[in-house]
Amino acid sequence: MKEKSKELKKEFLKTMIQLATAGFGLVAALAWNATIQSVIKEILPTNQSDIISQLIYALVVTAIAVLVTYTLGRMLQEESETKK
Repeated sequence: MKEKSKELKKEFLKTMIQLATAGFGLVAALAWNATIQSVIKEILPTNQSDIISQLIYALVVTAIAVLVTYTLGRMLQEESETKK
């Protein structure tokens, strides 16, 4: 019974850490979202179409997401290769 209690506590803590990390990740993503939008609005003249600025924004965010995902994947792959 005591072993099950320890296991439950460990899983609870693990889940809380994952939720907190996801929450902070969302806050950081929203902050970058606002920053990138502001930078694009500064760069493009106000007479430009909103569609163009949204397209540039989408391309920038996609490029960042691909770069981060690729980098993290490489790091994970390198880590798993060093453990072998």
